[in-house]
This record gives sequence, C-alpha cells and structure tokens, in this order.
Amino acid sequence: MKWLILGALLGVLLAVPQALDVTASVVDGLASKPLLVAFVLGAVARPYLPMPRRRTR
Repeated sequence: MKWLILGALLGVLLAVPQALDVTASVVDGLASKPLLVAFVLGAVARPYLPMPRRRTR
C-alpha cells in the first residue's frame, strides 16, 4: 500500500511541475514543528523497540 501511495505521489510530482513547490512547502511547514517531528519519529520507531518483560519471582 505504501508503495502505491509513493508511486502516486511521484507520478503527480512528475506530471505537475508546481506540485514539487507545494510539496516542499508542506514538508517544510510540518518539519518546523518539533513536537510533531518527535511524535512521528517515536511512532515510527515504536514497533522496533524491545518490549520490557515482567520479572518473575
């Protein structure tokens, strides 16, 4: 699914030259919010972090 979305985005960027400017400004606007960037990075890294196991007595 993500490859389909990436392909559609690349197709739009190649077909419409102004789309690159709009995409760059949207990414720049989102990257300027440090809380959002930290949340996204944490959400991406979460599945790869080891889960702590409970101690047994």
